[in-house]
Amino acid sequence: MTNTSIGSGNISQKDAMDKLAEGNKRYANGCMAHPNQDDARRKDVDECGQNPYVAVLTCSDSRVPPELIFDAGVGELFIIRLAGNVADKQAIGSLEYAVAHLNVPVLMVLGHTKCGAVTATLDAFRSGNRPESENLDALMDEIMPAVKIGAPLPGDPLANSILANIELVLDNIRSRSSIIANAEKSGALLVQGAMYDLPSGVVSIIPSR
Repeated sequence: MTNTSIGSGNISQKDAMDKLAEGNKRYANGCMAHPNQDDARRKDVDECGQNPYVAVLTCSDSRVPPELIFDAGVGELFIIRLAGNVADKQAIGSLEYAVAHLNVPVLMVLGHTKCGAVTATLDAFRSGNRPESENLDALMDEIMPAVKIGAPLPGDPLANSILANIELVLDNIRSRSSIIANAEKSGALLVQGAMYDLPSGVVSIIPSR
């Protein structure tokens, strides 16, 4: 970890977002290109190191594989996966590494429809029953503030809570990491929320508040 410059990657924020959008379009349309997945690519990243163009914090859900969703290859996406795409210390530390040492121009928090972790937290919110496991309970503690915001709103309580969770995770990352917050303020980093729709395969960008 010797490179401490921020935002000096070889791809612009716009180009990174365009690559994500193009890859997702191929995936959703069933026309995947499977780029940078051959033997030559493996040798290249082994010899030259990784140069991802986006850091993605997303859910551990087996239906949400980022490399497939964005039709990306080896060394292109720096991915952190935790149930409910929560931002604990380890997740934020991993994101900081991607920003400060790998110079990613984009950091994305990717939620998804029908998220099981948010569903379980919503059920606990309604029933008052919490899991016996302290680890699961800690996970719910991360998501519960979003459920308390989203559940009372008009419309679908689960969809509202999933969206609120993405937005709160973005806020948590900014408030808990001066590295990320400063990189965003300087314009060197784009911090972006997004939603993955399970049945269609489409990723939608969440407008900044």
